[in-house]
Amino acid sequence: MDGGGEEGKQQPHLVLAHKLFLLSQPDVDDLAKVALRDDVLAAVKSDDMAALYESLGADGVLETDAALLAEMRGRIEEETRKFDEKIADAEENLGESEVREAHLAKSLYFIRVGEKEKALEQLKITEGKTVAVGQKMDLVFYALQIGLFHMDFDLISKSIDKAKILFEEGGDWERKNRLKVYEGLYCMATRDFKKATSLFLDSISTFTTYELFPYDTFIFYTVLTSVITLDRVSLKQKVVDAPEILAVIGKVPHLSEFLNSLYNCQYKSFFVAFSGLTEQIKLDRYLQPHFRYFMREVRTVVYSQFLESYKSVTMEAMAVSFGVTVDFIDQELSRFIAAGKLHCKIDKVAGVLETNRPDSRNAFYQSTIKQGDFLLNRIQKLSRVIDL
Repeated sequence: MDGGGEEGKQQPHLVLAHKLFLLSQPDVDDLAKVALRDDVLAAVKSDDMAALYESLGADGVLETDAALLAEMRGRIEEETRKFDEKIADAEENLGESEVREAHLAKSLYFIRVGEKEKALEQLKITEGKTVAVGQKMDLVFYALQIGLFHMDFDLISKSIDKAKILFEEGGDWERKNRLKVYEGLYCMATRDFKKATSLFLDSISTFTTYELFPYDTFIFYTVLTSVITLDRVSLKQKVVDAPEILAVIGKVPHLSEFLNSLYNCQYKSFFVAFSGLTEQIKLDRYLQPHFRYFMREVRTVVYSQFLESYKSVTMEAMAVSFGVTVDFIDQELSRFIAAGKLHCKIDKVAGVLETNRPDSRNAFYQSTIKQGDFLLNRIQKLSRVIDL
């Protein structure tokens, strides 16, 4: 794994991870899966990823060839022995810098062959030989890439925390900006869309993390997370009118229509673009676990925006605006109203929607009273315990 990537060049193991994810998805057709299996097998053989090959065979993803597995393991043992010899030679005959480089080379080899635990252990040894903060940060990026390959959120979280501590000692802006994208991706993958949006927007003009994904994919993530977390004014300023987004948004199918039709209140066009994006969201390894949640949140945003303009509106008018049937709108809104996502009520007889927006000042007053009552109850319970 490379700590950084050339422009447009994604880290090969993360490409492989995405292909493995697609192989597990029922929405991917069988013909595409045949090509994906060939690609996966070629990547595994190319990098001697014996541990992954064995686990994929056990899961029935690939057919295990015992001779090939033994061959890969033999090469790994031979290469490991060579690295150990180089480290011993460097420790005996060369300086500290050469010793560190020899340990780093062994770390990168274990990452390449997919030996997760050995790679992490070797990175820790390499860190002990490292003085410069920037070089220590590069080791953290390697650990983050391992975490993303395995979707090990505990490892990712600890690595991000470690990187932030390192930055207190120093560190350059380029690495700090790269870390924002890694943390944003982690937040998005763990459903903290609000924080992900903030980190992504901060990185739009300084993006260099091509090892994770291309820039158009980054913009795809930024737009999706922004739509469900930003208010209308912020969305206009930071996303709709952002020159960096405008430059590439057209490269992602349906994304421009999705964003602009939402902002311009063209709801029929929005639904068409939204349905076009669903497949892409469903087949993204970071977004797929949150697919249903994201779909609900987007619909909440668009329905709330439509209803904001009216005190009351007929269901037929709303159905026409969205290009759907009255029954569909009825069923949709009923679910969102029951879940407390929309502040309106349906007059089924008259076929009318009546909005009942909460008074924010009154809601704040009620919340304060409720919290005050809760605090008084806790104090009373505490005083009884102290009296005893």
